[in-house]
Amino acid sequence: MSKTRKQDIQHADEALLASLGYKQEFKRAFTPLEVFGIAFSIIGLLPSIASVLFYAIPNGGGPAMVWGWAVASIFILIVGLAMAELASAAPTSGGLYFWTFSLSSPRWRNLLCWIVGYANTIGAVSAVASIDWGCAVQIMAAANIGSADGAFEATSAQLYGTYAAIILTHTLLCCLGTTVLARLQTIYVGLNVLLCLAVIIALPAATPSEFMNTASFALGDFTNLNGWPNGYAFIMSFLAPLWTICSFDSSVHISEEAANAATAVPWAIVGAISIAGILGWAINMSLAFCMGTDLEALYGSAQPMAAIFNNSFGHKGTLTLWAFVVLVQYMMGSSMLLAASRQSYAFSRDSALPFSFWLYRMNGYTGTPVNTVVFVAFGALLLGLLAFAGTVAIDAVFAISVTALYIAYAIPISARWLGDNDFKSGPFNLGFMSLPISVTAVLFMLFLGIVFLFPTTPQTDVSDMNYTVVVLGGVLFLSLVWYYFPKYGGVHWFTGPIANIDKMGIEVKGLELPPQNQVKNDSISPSLEKMSKTSAEDA
Repeated sequence: MSKTRKQDIQHADEALLASLGYKQEFKRAFTPLEVFGIAFSIIGLLPSIASVLFYAIPNGGGPAMVWGWAVASIFILIVGLAMAELASAAPTSGGLYFWTFSLSSPRWRNLLCWIVGYANTIGAVSAVASIDWGCAVQIMAAANIGSADGAFEATSAQLYGTYAAIILTHTLLCCLGTTVLARLQTIYVGLNVLLCLAVIIALPAATPSEFMNTASFALGDFTNLNGWPNGYAFIMSFLAPLWTICSFDSSVHISEEAANAATAVPWAIVGAISIAGILGWAINMSLAFCMGTDLEALYGSAQPMAAIFNNSFGHKGTLTLWAFVVLVQYMMGSSMLLAASRQSYAFSRDSALPFSFWLYRMNGYTGTPVNTVVFVAFGALLLGLLAFAGTVAIDAVFAISVTALYIAYAIPISARWLGDNDFKSGPFNLGFMSLPISVTAVLFMLFLGIVFLFPTTPQTDVSDMNYTVVVLGGVLFLSLVWYYFPKYGGVHWFTGPIANIDKMGIEVKGLELPPQNQVKNDSISPSLEKMSKTSAEDA
């Protein structure tokens, strides 16, 4: 691409962002491939499937892994399509809560914007926590495999110490400059794909005959270890694909760092979900045929996928392959922390988070929001303390990340059709399919959001309860308390996204905004005039 063409794209991106009320603060160093890369690297596939295999094995076994993945992937793609259309119309780091404010009716926009912002924040922090906790478990699984006769068993304190070390190194990594972080995404994509293909091909070839399953067992023998009715257990197994193919809003949160964002971001969402759905189905198919028939032993092991690999590749082969699994999982965590910090930066830019005056700062040396990186990392460290309440408690971070993010996804998609707005699509347009896709996406997220609040088994006690309700409900409740708090609450001062540029879509560094972009963005955000006035008053 010529230098002139790159400059034209950059100027168009800056003009589009100005029409949404924001000045350009980040360096636009992410190419379309790298925008796709951050979504795909967060999905992670093989290490992600390894982290949540304990949800699929007891809730159906092979059929849940294969057919549950296929069914869930279709609905996840539908959710991604609905979100991609919104991302194309208004590519900003605020994303979900910005769309909610822009598309909702005046009576509800401030409150809904507030709720979505906090749901997105806790969802993103939980995603960081769940990914890095999965990485810590995988490291300890390697220690277990490498020890004599698998004698090593990690304590909660050892797991948390490993988890904290992972988060701290991610914090340092995500404080680097934007260009460095962007280039890393291409490496992450390459390693992800190679690892997936290696397992899809090598696992069936290396598995001894005694661990190879027949098609009837792998695809049709439903194994229910948790006690829910089979149909409900099958739905519970959806948490595995839903957590794996989640956080694809990460591409949205780096919109202000992406070149040609209105096109690159939506296609990154759709492309990442589609490829992950296909490759993930192939991985699950391979695992279902190569995991043997003793599913109870796998479910009771420290790490089910590591146990499958150990049966097929032996100790040395498993440790070699597992090192790459851990490496890719580690990369996932760094990408997720990167995206989560951008979301928190955007939310603090609009003064909605506590200590926004400190969070909304760009580091002069790295050109990155170091303070919000630290903020998200600290939140993840706090969530990790659930490990000391038991295995079931810490496993709740997986459900929290999905449920919280689905709240944040569903509200702006609904607001597009139910709110007082004149929405017009960007370059990515679903046409007449927009409404049925949006309705299907919202109903799916509503249903699964309720399902994932239930405990793992119907017979439960305090130690086995689902802490999703406690953590997610607690954060949202406290956010509403702060919103309605007398005199000082957000209801008295929060007015939604705050413009930080004087000229809205008219001029950016001497450049005129193309007329088609003026029309499009005036329609998605009827509040822009209000934002501009607020900015002027603040000045």
